[in-house]
Amino acid sequence: MSVAITHEVGQKAPQFNCADSKGEMHDLSAYTAAGKTVILYFYPRDSTPGCTTQACDFRDNMARLSSESYIVLGVSKGSEGSHEKFITKKELNFPLLMDQEGVLHESYGTWRLKKNYGREYMGCSRSTFVIGPDGTFSWLRYNVKAKGHVGMLLRELGLTE
Repeated sequence: MSVAITHEVGQKAPQFNCADSKGEMHDLSAYTAAGKTVILYFYPRDSTPGCTTQACDFRDNMARLSSESYIVLGVSKGSEGSHEKFITKKELNFPLLMDQEGVLHESYGTWRLKKNYGREYMGCSRSTFVIGPDGTFSWLRYNVKAKGHVGMLLRELGLTE
């Protein structure tokens, strides 16, 4: 078992060209070339309570984020069907990327050793990365809490009144 990578602000973000649950491709270099800032957030599982809270917070703040040229992309190891059901049920207004093999999780360092009730296992560390138009991390955080995370992120990005 390898030790997870831990990225830092100012580092170049790993490039990706990844399909979402509808089969549409999302290329980080295309977003940055267009002057967009990408919020890439990793979550453990579709339709679980914490992941639903976090996804709905992003959904409810999408107008504010998109008005400032932010692109929000969610990532988990869920299937196309699981992602589509989650998007439909919660009326999500942003894509969920496919990462069933864990390539994005590995390159962003979000597949980590976790502990729960004394049991150790590998799993997704809920994490968020903000990638600026220059392709570097302008903000990132590993092991975030689902509840209140988006509000804290908006404050950190200076997007609150």
